Amino acid sequence: MVRLDKIYTRGGDAGATSLVSGERRRKDDLRVEAYGTIDETNAAIGVARLAITAADATLDAMLARIQNDLFDLGAELATPQKADEGKAPGGLSIVQSQVDRLEREIDELNAALAPLKSFVLPGGTPAAAHLHLARAISRRAERIIVALAHAPGEAVDGPALRYVNRLSDFLFVAARYVNRESGDVLWTPGATR
Repeated sequence: MVRLDKIYTRGGDAGATSLVSGERRRKDDLRVEAYGTIDETNAAIGVARLAITAADATLDAMLARIQNDLFDLGAELATPQKADEGKAPGGLSIVQSQVDRLEREIDELNAALAPLKSFVLPGGTPAAAHLHLARAISRRAERIIVALAHAPGEAVDGPALRYVNRLSDFLFVAARYVNRESGDVLWTPGATR
């Protein structure tokens, strides 16, 4: 169980932070960027949940599970493993069943939607707009995590990479789902020429 008695430690005042292992890294280190952007995604999902209506309680429950998963992912990213070593025993990590659940939930939400005939512009209902923002942030997190996975001496497990890739898909479908009554805001190529 986590217990925080003191919020500030002054340990990061010089621009470094501690990973779970105790190793110090600069705050602009790729690993710190990765779990920081996952945290930002989580916060954006929290804001989106404020706009979810009671009619979409099932979606809200899905988003709550995702927020919990993102803390697991953040813990995994904050616990480095070397490219030539396995995971630390007992450490939190994303597992394939979490990826599988996201895929099932994407399919469940998508079944209620008409096929797309154009790209979707971020917008529509407030909930959809917030979900699109969370999707864009999660895509940035994915790019950073992929860069981390390919950095010399670093490693990221396959389920974590798959989860963050599916997450942006889920958030896209969720945004369309909350717009299902009012309709998506569609891109019209060249409309403002």
